[in-house]
Amino acid sequence: MTRSRASPDGRIPERDVSAKLVIIMVGLPARGKSYITKKLQRYLSWQQHNTRIFNVGNRRRIAAGQTSAVSAPKPAPIDAPTQAATILLTGNTGPNIVVDEPTKLDLNAPREGQEGQEGAQGNAPLDQSAKFFDPTNKTASKLREQVAVDTLEELLQYLLHQGGTVGILDATNSTIHRRQLLVDHIRQREPRLGILFVESICQDKNLLEANMRLKLSGPDYRDKDPVKSLQDFKERVKAYESAYTPLGEYEEKHDLQYIQMIDVGRKVVHHRLKGFLSGGIASYLTTFNLSPRQIWITRHGQSVDNQLQKLGGDSDLTDRGHLYGEALYRFITAKRKEWLIEQKDKIAQSSFPPQPGDNTPPYPELNQELDDKNFCVWTSMLKRSVQTADFFENDDDYDVKNWEMLNELNAGAFEGMTYEEIAQKYPEEYQKRVQDKLQYIYPGVGGEGYLQVISRLRDMVREIERIADHVLIISHRSVCRVLMAYFMDLTREDIADLDVPLGLLYRIEPKPYGIEFHAYKYNEPLGSFDELPNYKPQRTVDRNS
Repeated sequence: MTRSRASPDGRIPERDVSAKLVIIMVGLPARGKSYITKKLQRYLSWQQHNTRIFNVGNRRRIAAGQTSAVSAPKPAPIDAPTQAATILLTGNTGPNIVVDEPTKLDLNAPREGQEGQEGAQGNAPLDQSAKFFDPTNKTASKLREQVAVDTLEELLQYLLHQGGTVGILDATNSTIHRRQLLVDHIRQREPRLGILFVESICQDKNLLEANMRLKLSGPDYRDKDPVKSLQDFKERVKAYESAYTPLGEYEEKHDLQYIQMIDVGRKVVHHRLKGFLSGGIASYLTTFNLSPRQIWITRHGQSVDNQLQKLGGDSDLTDRGHLYGEALYRFITAKRKEWLIEQKDKIAQSSFPPQPGDNTPPYPELNQELDDKNFCVWTSMLKRSVQTADFFENDDDYDVKNWEMLNELNAGAFEGMTYEEIAQKYPEEYQKRVQDKLQYIYPGVGGEGYLQVISRLRDMVREIERIADHVLIISHRSVCRVLMAYFMDLTREDIADLDVPLGLLYRIEPKPYGIEFHAYKYNEPLGSFDELPNYKPQRTVDRNS
């Protein structure tokens, strides 16, 4: 974040157009572009930069999909190209056109006779099989190019008129012609905007197989015959490959900044990065890994200051707090064993192409030795966090480390006070915090606010993303709120009020398609944890919990 007089909240000001960024993705299908864009969007939004993804494929499916007309009064028949053009030119369906969900490509049906039906019938959808992506198919190429430009135009509207900071154009953009077309369009609209190309290249066969498997469960192939789907998708990739030019000499001659990712972060190449946003993105992209692992997040056990409802401090755990640490150790140890059995079962049962109904993409690291996976336990430097990990510290199967950046938000001059005392003695400060908890900074030496916590946890998030090990984070309310906001892609309005009471335990499993999330509540009488099915983030109702 870049706090300044012009930007006290750390966000890029609306008028600072030159600091805004258009990210243009590049790469063949099934190279992980959408995976990268979603993680980038989540990270940049968490860093308080308004970021949005603009997916060309989604718009293409609508433009070339099934449409129908309704009467009120009944209009003249409208053919598919006209309907598609209406969507592309206006951004909506028009007064008398209703667009249904994009037509799913029927790979279970014979493909003969599909050629040449683009718009030949009133409501016939465009053929979106591999032939649609053949560079020699002039009709389809023209439509795809128009869709890309119009999607870019949406992105530019977002950056220039809707408060956006970063817009990500998610598409293949695999030719020099297409990339130069996009650059020219951007510079014609606003030459001060930054442009960053990000290319994803896959050389690892296991990773490519995992990506293809994931693609077969996407909107173009969902619920279709997997063998025919795989055949069609490979033909689509060949069509792109015939005209594909990776980033490199052309971009360098034209002084265009770019990042190349090989095998989702195994190797990263930079060229002419300009500005803190591009540099921060490059640093973040180097942390990616697809190792199967679990990330656990919880607060420490009850402390003496928790009993007294005091802010901050460095008090010891109560007896109840120590019992929480013991229950946490037993529960995590049991779940660690369960996870290992589940992973081995998944590997044994996986097949490629996947069987009908099997939509779980495998991890690319299928051949690694799962039994050797380390388990890290990270705490803050404060006693209540360190003491909660005592049982893990005494077990050689866990690697315990204390991090200062995981310390609780520093309340400055209000350390050791209760909220009631602050309200009575410093009513103006109390009201300032109530009105805007996210941007509020506690007065006094060392006083922090949530924006400062987000800033100091930036390196922690990168480390969590980087390591291939399991990790349990035992920290404090503000830190857990900020970390959960990152993983769950919460808005800035939700961060400071997220309900993270003592005794709540979160489990996050990164997947090739996102994250899998579970929550557990401490059952104190039984000394165990109960899963909370369908848990959703909530606003806090007890500021002292």
